[in-house]
Amino acid sequence: MDYEVSILQFAQTFGLANLTRNIDITNRKLKYAKVNRPGLQLAGFFDYFDAQRLQIIGMVEYTYLEGMSAERRETVFKRLFDNNIPCLVICRNLMPFPEMLAAAIASNTPVLTTPNITTDFIGEVIRWLKVELAPRLTMHGVLVDVHGEGLLITGESGIGKSEMALELIKRGHKLVADDAVEIKKVSNQTLIGSCPEIIRFFIELRGIGIIDVSKMFGIQAIKETQTIDLVIKLEMWDNNKEYDRLGLENEYIEILGNNVVCQTIPIRPGRNLAMIGESAAVNHRQKKMGYSAAKALSDKLAQRNSAEG
Repeated sequence: MDYEVSILQFAQTFGLANLTRNIDITNRKLKYAKVNRPGLQLAGFFDYFDAQRLQIIGMVEYTYLEGMSAERRETVFKRLFDNNIPCLVICRNLMPFPEMLAAAIASNTPVLTTPNITTDFIGEVIRWLKVELAPRLTMHGVLVDVHGEGLLITGESGIGKSEMALELIKRGHKLVADDAVEIKKVSNQTLIGSCPEIIRFFIELRGIGIIDVSKMFGIQAIKETQTIDLVIKLEMWDNNKEYDRLGLENEYIEILGNNVVCQTIPIRPGRNLAMIGESAAVNHRQKKMGYSAAKALSDKLAQRNSAEG
């Protein structure tokens, strides 16, 4: 499924001024998380031109246009806008050329302006568009920020995901989503999770009902978005199943084409799930920083066996 964002939302997010006020930008959409500085197009080269990208003019393009005659600018802008680009943004609050506005109005293409430096603006726009237009799905589970690591807790209904999250919140960690986790793929390495607006910051506890975490524990106990760093899969303890006791090899789960480390935690009375969740988060962070407790122990045992041999 392809996602899109309205140019109105884009303009409001970045505080852009609409120089073509008679053109409605409510129903115009951006569909690609890439931008284009149309320098080659202003010079007349339109081969491989992706007209569906957001078009941005900075100081270099503007200076090049200043050196043209008014007649040449009229021809250049007519050809650019005839490609049905979504909109054009001028950076540094540079004054639009009359020929630019005339061609934009004739083709019903909005022209926006920003005071920001071009490279800074492009960086922020691409980052924002990657999130807004990212591939996404909704998973059943709970997402919690534990020591800065995003723990996605999964498992069958009623197994204790929300109870584990609540205990983690009581220990000072942050709730992102309960029951439904909206996941966006912003890169091949990064997944970002959030919660549907209607159930944001609520937790359902069987036998008690709905709890508003933000009201009960304060603003420090909630967070709107969080990268997904580790998946914790809860399941009932099975005496016939052999569980990993060392953790030398990582297991993974695929989400939107990204592989995320997944640890299966067996549940039985007496296990402190919150403490296990904290330990899993810290241990995962240590591994990302290059230290593995399991490998360190394995190396010590190998050294002792070598010395004894």
